[in-house]
Amino acid sequence: MMARNDRRDNRRDKLDSRNPDLTERVVHINRVSKVVKGGRRFRFTAMVVVGDGNGHAGVGLGKSASVPDAVRKGNTIATKSMVKVLLKDTTIPHEIVSKFGGAKVVLRPAGPGTGVIAGGGVRAVLEAAGVKDVLTKSLGSSNPINTSKATLRGLQQLRDPAQAIAARKGRPVVSE
Repeated sequence: MMARNDRRDNRRDKLDSRNPDLTERVVHINRVSKVVKGGRRFRFTAMVVVGDGNGHAGVGLGKSASVPDAVRKGNTIATKSMVKVLLKDTTIPHEIVSKFGGAKVVLRPAGPGTGVIAGGGVRAVLEAAGVKDVLTKSLGSSNPINTSKATLRGLQQLRDPAQAIAARKGRPVVSE
């Protein structure tokens, strides 16, 4: 039993869920109901975005009978699903188009001082990841859950252009 737990500890990312530097932001709370014989049963879903502002972000959807429990579960799920985001100074290295469900998000790098031009779930994910200058456009569905997940998926797909070209040519990366 101990060997299994040791392996589990080794697989963990360097980010600890108890890290006090993580910022939590509730993007959306939804009340859902189930009609039963005696009336309606209400439950809540909470979309939570977590990040350290230094190139790591995560998105989680928690569900529970009460809002605080749903937010807590969403925070736990978001912390466990945190990913590394490639940044170039205060922006992203290149333009990317990402889809999740019916939501389509376009992310474009911007010059210093532009700020985060985004709304709703897209802004929350970008600020949690530490992106300071970016232009975005949300196409298709405006559902905050899908736009948040599409943004995180887009940030995961970012690659360093210099490394990609060097790898394709089979050469080492030359630092500037």
